Amino acid sequence: MKDQVATRPATTGKFTDPQRTAKGEPRATVALTDPQTLWFNTGTLCNITCVNCYIDSSPTNDALEYITVDDMIPYLDEAEARGWGLREIGFTGGEPFMNPQMVEMARHCLERGYEVLILTNAMLPMMRPAVREGLLDLQKTYSEKLTLRISLDHWAEEHHDEMRGKGSYKRTLMGMRWLRDNGFRMAVAARALWNETDAQSRAGFADLYARESFNIDAQDPATTVIFPEMDESVDVPEITTSCWSILDKSPKDIMCSSSRMVVKRKGQPLSVAACTLLPYEAEFDLGHTLAAAEREVALNHPHCAKFCVLGGASCSV
Repeated sequence: MKDQVATRPATTGKFTDPQRTAKGEPRATVALTDPQTLWFNTGTLCNITCVNCYIDSSPTNDALEYITVDDMIPYLDEAEARGWGLREIGFTGGEPFMNPQMVEMARHCLERGYEVLILTNAMLPMMRPAVREGLLDLQKTYSEKLTLRISLDHWAEEHHDEMRGKGSYKRTLMGMRWLRDNGFRMAVAARALWNETDAQSRAGFADLYARESFNIDAQDPATTVIFPEMDESVDVPEITTSCWSILDKSPKDIMCSSSRMVVKRKGQPLSVAACTLLPYEAEFDLGHTLAAAEREVALNHPHCAKFCVLGGASCSV
């Protein structure tokens, strides 16, 4: 599990006080104003180990345990009871298809009328016969509501495998081809790591999609998401209340104004995290219920600045 202090060597003195920055200025906060996405972390176990995985997923990391259908249902019920008006249920990991109940969790959410987004590397766990059969069954009824976002770090095999291991690119493309051939809606999540401009990166993905006949829009940032790199050793500025006007942004633009994530930490009751990027940080644990998780979030972490405010990224569709 990541150590909140040890992983911030370049931000000494920063991101320590939830109310004030290192310079003593009032820290920016974000209120939950329009909950649109409820995330479930399906567990940190993954079939591969990637370079600089923000959540340290691996074949041996079970710091976040598998969530079950029975774990999930009370949160969906509470969201409805509290009038959250959710549009989307998102599943992240680890590799969600390592979780034996992933298909059934997706089915339950689709039956309730939600859009479902599953983040996957499209490799062996997704390609197991029972999973493929379950996905095909969902596709028959809910094709317009189900999206699989594929982790494809770069359009070039060399760079993708640099992050995920030799042969990963080929195995991921095999999974994407199966999804293509069966009419699934796909999106892609990439990383901004190789000194390319956004235009260069999207041009590379456009060429790949054309070669493979993938129905994915390389120019749409919602379907080809190029995430800023989350390197906690790099110094980033703290976000103050005055930054909103300086940057011409609103707290409503930030991910924690519209989403929360349910996690199941090993040996602990389920709880709600403010952010998909910070499942281990005690400061961003908002309690065991959605009601408790409705409180404001202080932007007291480098990810808040680099990924969300300055990077303008969001994990939702």
